[in-house]
Amino acid sequence: MKSVYLVAIIITILIGSFFNWILCCDAIAEEVVVERTVVEKTLPVNPLIIEDSTGTFSYRTNDNFNFHESDFIILRPLENGVDEGIEKLNDYISPNEQKFIDVTGFYAANERNNSAFPNLGLARANSVKNHLIAMGISSKKINTYGEIKEDLVVNDSIYVGPVAFLITEDSNFKNAEAVIARIKEEPIVLYFETGKSTITLTDEQRAKYLDIVRAMDKVDDISVVIYGHTDSTGSTENNMALGKGRAEFIKSYLVRNGIPETSIETISKGEQEPVADNNTTEGRAKNRRTVITIK
Repeated sequence: MKSVYLVAIIITILIGSFFNWILCCDAIAEEVVVERTVVEKTLPVNPLIIEDSTGTFSYRTNDNFNFHESDFIILRPLENGVDEGIEKLNDYISPNEQKFIDVTGFYAANERNNSAFPNLGLARANSVKNHLIAMGISSKKINTYGEIKEDLVVNDSIYVGPVAFLITEDSNFKNAEAVIARIKEEPIVLYFETGKSTITLTDEQRAKYLDIVRAMDKVDDISVVIYGHTDSTGSTENNMALGKGRAEFIKSYLVRNGIPETSIETISKGEQEPVADNNTTEGRAKNRRTVITIK
């Protein structure tokens, strides 16, 4: 009889332990789910909103374009809500010649502008513009702007959605022929130290670069051409290679700043077309140049 009681006690202990294990694990799982939900809700959100200021189109999603601090390259992968909105936007504005999309990029005062554009906001807007083009929207339909803004949403050095969209009935590129003529007459001229291929654009050069980008967006059959020049130091053969290398360096810089590689041509002039006397230090400095224009 004692053995029967002993067996019953053991069975009772085993059953109790089993149910205790089940209930305990369920509680832990529930606690983990609750904790994860709380974390997700604390993440900053800056919704992507696209609206027609004179029509009925409206789209909103909590997904958006994000960027690292002081950078203008879109962080990928993009969430589904972004491209879904762009597809609907394309369906809406493409059939209507009077509709354009304004893309405004924002930046904070403490961010560094390492782009070729006048400000980081314009660089971000241009990156978004290129994504819209890849999604099928014509570049002629897109206007880009840049603005400083201090209340941007930031999460661990990532700027969440520092862009704004608005559908309008106006193109921001006026007098195309005059702009193109001015670029050809006053191209961007960059100077190099002997044997070096590094450059920093001035404010004036950044403004000219913006004109080049907008001209390429709005006018058909134009492209960028980069001429590399050197002084007469060294052999003619080496100078032709150096001129080509400088032009290619600038090409890679422009590609990173949003101009398609297929729209850029590089030509080396070497020492063949000096603009100053190669017998003087000042003259040689002027001859070591790269010229960016359009054709």
